[in-house]
Amino acid sequence: MKRILDDDLAYAILSIVSEVPEGKVVTYGQIAKMIGREQNSRLVGKVLSNASYYGDYPCHRVVNHNGRLAPSFARQEELLRSEGVMLKENNCVDLKKYQWRID
Repeated sequence: MKRILDDDLAYAILSIVSEVPEGKVVTYGQIAKMIGREQNSRLVGKVLSNASYYGDYPCHRVVNHNGRLAPSFARQEELLRSEGVMLKENNCVDLKKYQWRID
């Protein structure tokens, strides 16, 4: 049985993360769709939680479908704010304003 997560898949996910421009965010679901695994947004999150094993990637630019930050990523808000991404009152990113759109 083939493993669901392998290095090729991890690098496919991380290569997308590396393309997200400063001051923009992308959702786990967007990344999953871009790699052809639309139902695997949690897998994307799993890869990002281990991204440091693969190098230095701007994982702070990835949020959930509501713009909510990762609960276990203490510096995420600070890093986003340093790039000009402001949070709404509910502590979520305004996706209408900051979401990276791929045409």
